[in-house]
Amino acid sequence: MWGWWRFGKWTVLIMFLHIIAILIFTKGFLLTRTELPHSSHCSDLSQSPCHSSPSSYPCWTKPAVDRLIIIVLDALRFDFVAPSSFFEEKQPWMDKLKVLQRMASENPSSAKIFKAIADPPTTSLQRLKGLTTGALPTFIDVGNSFGAPAIVEDNFINQLIQNGKRVVMMGDDTWTQLFPYHFNKSYPYPSFNVKDLNTVDNGCIEHLLPSLYQQDWDVLIAHFLGVDHAGHIHGVDSTPMIEKLEQYNAVLEKVIKELQNQSGPGKLHENSLLLVMGDHGQTLNGDHGGGSPEEVETSIFAMSFKDLPSLPSEFDSSSCEPSKNICISSIPQLDFAVTVSSLLGVPFPFGSIGRVNPELYALAVCSWNLDDDKTWNNQDQTKLEEWLQNYANVLCINSWQVKRYIDVYSASSVIGFSSEDLFRISDLYSKADENWSYTKNLSSYKNGSSNTSLPLLKRQIVAYSNFLSYVAELARSKWTEFNLKMMGTGIGIMLLSLYCHTLAIKKLNKSYGVSLLSSRDSGVSFGLMLTFFMVLIRAGSLLSNSYILKEGKAANFLLATTGIMTLRYSLMKNKMLIEAAIFLLLTFVFRIAIEVGLYKQAATSQFMGSSSSWMLGISISQSLWTYMAEIVPILALIILGYFLYKSISSCRWGIPKYVIMGTILSYFLIALHWISESNILDLAHFLKGFGKNCIPRTVYAITLVQLSLLAIVPMFSKGETSNCRGNLFVKMMSILSACSSTIIILQGKQGALVALGSLLAGYCMMRLQGIEQHTVSGTAGISILDPLPVFQWSLLAVCLLFASGHWCAFDGLRYGAAFVGFDEFILIPQAILLTIDTFGFSHILSVFGLPLFVAFPSPFNQTKHKSLFPIKLFWIFMVYGLITAITATATILCVTIQRRHLMVWGLFAPKFVFDVVGLILTDFLIFVASVYYFNGVEDHIGNAEFRRL
Repeated sequence: MWGWWRFGKWTVLIMFLHIIAILIFTKGFLLTRTELPHSSHCSDLSQSPCHSSPSSYPCWTKPAVDRLIIIVLDALRFDFVAPSSFFEEKQPWMDKLKVLQRMASENPSSAKIFKAIADPPTTSLQRLKGLTTGALPTFIDVGNSFGAPAIVEDNFINQLIQNGKRVVMMGDDTWTQLFPYHFNKSYPYPSFNVKDLNTVDNGCIEHLLPSLYQQDWDVLIAHFLGVDHAGHIHGVDSTPMIEKLEQYNAVLEKVIKELQNQSGPGKLHENSLLLVMGDHGQTLNGDHGGGSPEEVETSIFAMSFKDLPSLPSEFDSSSCEPSKNICISSIPQLDFAVTVSSLLGVPFPFGSIGRVNPELYALAVCSWNLDDDKTWNNQDQTKLEEWLQNYANVLCINSWQVKRYIDVYSASSVIGFSSEDLFRISDLYSKADENWSYTKNLSSYKNGSSNTSLPLLKRQIVAYSNFLSYVAELARSKWTEFNLKMMGTGIGIMLLSLYCHTLAIKKLNKSYGVSLLSSRDSGVSFGLMLTFFMVLIRAGSLLSNSYILKEGKAANFLLATTGIMTLRYSLMKNKMLIEAAIFLLLTFVFRIAIEVGLYKQAATSQFMGSSSSWMLGISISQSLWTYMAEIVPILALIILGYFLYKSISSCRWGIPKYVIMGTILSYFLIALHWISESNILDLAHFLKGFGKNCIPRTVYAITLVQLSLLAIVPMFSKGETSNCRGNLFVKMMSILSACSSTIIILQGKQGALVALGSLLAGYCMMRLQGIEQHTVSGTAGISILDPLPVFQWSLLAVCLLFASGHWCAFDGLRYGAAFVGFDEFILIPQAILLTIDTFGFSHILSVFGLPLFVAFPSPFNQTKHKSLFPIKLFWIFMVYGLITAITATATILCVTIQRRHLMVWGLFAPKFVFDVVGLILTDFLIFVASVYYFNGVEDHIGNAEFRRL
């Protein structure tokens, strides 16, 4: 009964150390920015040097607009809005939002297109928090993207409510999660069903146009999701994406027309401002979350409904397209909250570090006190001076608010900014403040020369802008508070876990007479040396961002290298040539699959066909490829089912037979499910609707029943114990078959091919294990254990992760898999399905498949004593866990070293998250596998032998 514990106690200890180490390190590395509980108030301005007279403005700034309409188009790429003439090559998705381009061309002074730059990570939660608070995102919030907590930090929405503004929201329900009690009216719609392109958008359309006629709001927010979902499922270069953009163009045309009709003197939208914007961009395959240009570059279209003068050239950073009379400026999203707050006349969010953008600010504020003259000229210096004076005063308030926040933050936070940084901030602010006092006094004299005051005002604006830019850049480079003591403690515990891991293996070798030495006792075996060398290479490669990006290719290269070495020994001994050749061929096939996955990651939607699998996108324009893409995965399922049937044909134990027959039934249902999604088979018409949700849920139910049987029945019955190797094989095939069906249906049609390829590769590795060693003879109880096959298996697991269309980034998650069998978002089931899809092949099947190296005999490394079968299996588990732990430890060391790297949050931190989650999952799976495989192991090993470990 306690046999599994005799082995499993080491796995429990090591898993405990790993959890403690990762928690402590994460607390130091992903320590969130301290969110201060303070809020800005109108009365605070009396403490600033910018305050002029108590009756000048009702609050911090004079309101420039009465009503604000914010239309958020989720995942709006910059090239969706900007004219195609701004890019080297025109693409099918460009120039679809024609109404925005037309407005910017016909009314260049009152309508403008901005390139908005987001700060990574580019998940929706971070972007909405950043847009409303004016602060930089915190990386740890990525995990909350599936259940957004309410924002407690001061924000733009909170300021609107505190100052009597009425806000109406419609669309993405993330807004109501972030701001649960802030909206006068809200029409939220569920946002996480990425297969649903229309529910949220239709809800927005239903309420948006009627709301434009209503007077019960001051700020209207409509958040559309169709483009984001179309990208996730179909990619950017797809018909659904183009249809969505054309739909948005029609909606925006109606919105702009209605606003123009009501923008006359005394009408409802006489002084309204329209903002059409994205929260982030997306890659060509529809993913986002990282820091690539495609993901961080989005757009803002701003339109005022008054005729406005042009902005002074000193503050206009536009790049223009003369042929279309369109100019495009750039704005950091960091500036959005403070700029919009200044336009509405509410206090700036307390924690905002953005700058009031002059070009967006001028679209509304330039309308103050204007006569019929619409241009800045030499005869209108007074108006220019008035605008500059007002904007300089706004920047004064802006700079004072940022300086106040930095002071309070540094005093409240444990670490804060360094003394040198604070001195530099204070110096820049003091100089700007001194200049402002002089400039303000000079400008107060009515008889002062404009030729004197204008240059002073411009220099003052530059001084405040330099201060604000410096603070923003400093925050971007040093915002995360790395607690080096906690990080060092976590690394120390990880190293301790590696020592315990090594100690357990060493004790096992000593107690049971197993050896890592060569059979001739001439020293360390070649397999051990090669494994040690390659583990070091793989660990060292994590220091390079390029190798992390190409991790799948690097792992495949190392796997192919070991394959070449085994082929060399196979040729020398003239044995196992077919297995060695097939193994090398499979590494080449996996390399192609990884290349396809990387190409999809980099830049294409041609691999995003009707299925979420990459396989269907391989140039299926010709009918031959179409039929192959439909038929080959089903053939792979048939082969897998036949192999499972043959594996139980001579089995007498009842439960494994029922389990595997259940898997064969699941394979049949999966084939029907794929047929139901096919467009080339007539059977699809009969199965559509039925197969969409019923079949996946049936497969999930069968898997649950299978796992329950495998977990419960052995507790009350004992199987045949005379054949240890055979029982181990039956157990392995049972658990692998039970897990495989769910993983395959989540993976899509590529799943069957990946499963078949991994099975063949595992068989070849098992047959070739120990080929470089000479068979031990005449030494009782001694077994030569070679770590090379275990290392090959770990490399294969990495290859499977990338070959199945994943990579170590948040945009590498296949969110569509979470909705296989479901139409609505339910957190726990979707999280489980997404985890199974991501780690199914690379972790779940890989760990439970490790007995492959014990259950099958190898001609070069046989274990003749049945008491050594569980010992060897435990040794394999420990070595596999050690290799995984070394890789995770190397990742932790690398992110510590690279914590100030430019790509730390876009690349190194996601890699860290994936590796540590994978490590904990591996530890847990090894523990579960120990319970499963070693239950009743006393029947095979005497109690006296157990006590050695």
